[in-house]
Amino acid sequence: MDKICNFDIVINTCLAEINPTSVMPDFDKNGFLLSVINGFEDGAWRKKVFRQFVMDNIAQTGLSAEDRDNLYCESPYTTLTESVKNLRLVDTDNGQGSEIAEIVLYGIMRYYYGALPVVPKIFYKQNTNDNAKGADSVHIVLDDKGDFTLWLGEAKFYSNIANERMYEPVKSVFDTISTDKIKKENSIITSISDLQYVIPNPDTRKFVQTILRRETSVDEIRKRLHVPILLLHECDKTQKATELSETYLEEIKRYHLDRAVNYFNIQNGKQKKQNVHGYDNIQFHLILFPVPNKNEIVNWFVERAKQIKEDA
Repeated sequence: MDKICNFDIVINTCLAEINPTSVMPDFDKNGFLLSVINGFEDGAWRKKVFRQFVMDNIAQTGLSAEDRDNLYCESPYTTLTESVKNLRLVDTDNGQGSEIAEIVLYGIMRYYYGALPVVPKIFYKQNTNDNAKGADSVHIVLDDKGDFTLWLGEAKFYSNIANERMYEPVKSVFDTISTDKIKKENSIITSISDLQYVIPNPDTRKFVQTILRRETSVDEIRKRLHVPILLLHECDKTQKATELSETYLEEIKRYHLDRAVNYFNIQNGKQKKQNVHGYDNIQFHLILFPVPNKNEIVNWFVERAKQIKEDA
């Protein structure tokens, strides 16, 4: 299996391949599923590996690019403590655990998609300003031809991903791809200083800024737009498993394929009503990541963050 750091990729496919008999084949060509799992050791889910991934990537969204650049030169531990200071721990809008999902998404964007974190959302959330609103992650992906794509992501941490849970992320996605929100995110990207640190080449940076300026039609932006939707979720199959057995892998595959079809059916059904122009040009990436126990992860994260804050 392919990997993202120490995590295994179980599925990486287009919805059109998942659901070839869909009544909306044109919509299904721009929907993708990435199923990611953590492994096991000594009969138990590798919680230390997951925790390390969270703490290793917290600076991607908890600090500005300038602070990451300056602080890491001094000390990786200082980088961690300064990142943790910007955590809110309890998101009044999304509840406990939402920041964990955002950090995991930033890590996946970094290691799998090679994305640049042009707006560190947790960093701006601790400053009560407009930069905190909108997408949960904002990234730029540069290609080897000097062009780029814009990634505006959503991240949720759920106790389950039953059918009724899918409506909330779908609602968030349509908010993210609205004309007003895209223009708002673009104005933030071009107005803050992070871009000059993550894209040091001045010609490339100027090209990105020119494309993302407010005067550019949103129709053109949607042609470059990708929307990753991370659903970090509690999973009874993962809770009961003790190893990466063929049985467990097949259960996760079937479950995640079913959830992906359900999710995109809801999203594509909403598009039929919303009729967002250029929707078929946007690439949507549903990322499913199962964990055995949400409360245990959240409680560890909150307590660990509080301890780091106290020791800092």
